[in-house]
Amino acid sequence: MPRARTRTARTRTALVAAALLAVAVPTAAYATLDAVERPAASAASGASPAPVRGEPYAETRLYFGTARPDGGPAVTDRQFMAFVDREVTPSFPAGLTVRSGRGQWRDATGTIEKERSCELLLLYPVAGADTADRAIEEIRRDYEKRFGQESVGRVDDRVRVDF
Repeated sequence: MPRARTRTARTRTALVAAALLAVAVPTAAYATLDAVERPAASAASGASPAPVRGEPYAETRLYFGTARPDGGPAVTDRQFMAFVDREVTPSFPAGLTVRSGRGQWRDATGTIEKERSCELLLLYPVAGADTADRAIEEIRRDYEKRFGQESVGRVDDRVRVDF
């Protein structure tokens, strides 16, 4: 019996090691391809690397809940779009995107809230990020205050944009 247990333990150890390598090796391989092999392959074949398109932009996504914490009526689509027209469009007249969704989050009391939500997508040149940041924070505060929300989620990223 001791040999069988030892063999089983070795087998388990080997399987765990193989699983860890299976996770680690592809990551290392992709890093190598991105960092070393792709430019070398392009140079060897005479092909130039793919052109970088677009200008540096910032992308901000805001997540607005529609359920009211006080149990009042949910924010309607009409109310939300009126808010966008009055509070968002003046600061971002070049364009924006609104998407409807269903979301959930844990509130300050620990309760998981599920509700209809709206995602607002804003793209703006990196050069104007300071001004945009102030406007975005004002939009978040205004929505929280106007509709009694605990928070408005925010996600920021750097992107390249070409219109």
